[in-house]
Amino acid sequence: MTSPAVRAVRLGPRSVAALVLVGAVGVAAFGWPFLAPPDSRVGAHAEDAPWLFAGLLVLLVAVVAATISESGLGPKAVAMLGVLAATGAALRPIGAGTAGIEPMFFLLVLSGRVLGPGFGFVLGSVTMFASALLTGGVGPWMPFQMLAMGWFTMGAGLLPGAARLRGRAELVMLACYGFLAAFAYGTVMNLAGWPFMGTMASKISFDPHAAVPANLARFLAYCLATSMGWDLGRAVCTVVLTLTLGPAVLRALRRATRRAAFETPVAFEVPGG
Repeated sequence: MTSPAVRAVRLGPRSVAALVLVGAVGVAAFGWPFLAPPDSRVGAHAEDAPWLFAGLLVLLVAVVAATISESGLGPKAVAMLGVLAATGAALRPIGAGTAGIEPMFFLLVLSGRVLGPGFGFVLGSVTMFASALLTGGVGPWMPFQMLAMGWFTMGAGLLPGAARLRGRAELVMLACYGFLAAFAYGTVMNLAGWPFMGTMASKISFDPHAAVPANLARFLAYCLATSMGWDLGRAVCTVVLTLTLGPAVLRALRRATRRAAFETPVAFEVPGG
């Protein structure tokens, strides 16, 4: 008998609104080079923009906190969130600087799948925040990493068949998602630094005076020239770990979720009552 899927973080109306808000802010933060018109004065202050975008960290933390509060996240779910975030943060430095070998992504894909999109977004953001503190990677890029990783993990929770799809078919679906999402993560993160690589440094740099199609072509060339190899390593690593370790990790996560009984209210019996 297949057990029903459990959502550690329920998506109520305020939670959905919070995720939509942070998503809209994230799209504006990442996509401003394409959203701003060619004659906009935004490009004139490109050197100051990373520090302005660093303020997104405060907004992101506030939205995540509101999501947790509104969803009624219990102590068991908070404990699991802490354990998974700490594990992901510890896994990140293992392959740092080695052709994109980042085992953290595989764990977050499986965690988002088992625990749902709400838990996935919170887990992805908190994991990236913790790993930045652990590795000393705190900087204006950190809020972008938190947003991108939150989307990455949330997407795994939105995949179909959470209650019934099991076995090889589920693993293949998760592996395909991890492969594509690894490239998507790298591409989105390129937007955080590409506009500031230097004015007219090359034919692949951001030109604040160019139209959207021209800048889009420059951006695609930038991705191919700089991060394609790294993203491929991340994608292949995620696929290999998902197909080999995925069954055991999924069983462990689902067993822990059932034992935690996230959605079961705690009741105390009073003797003689």
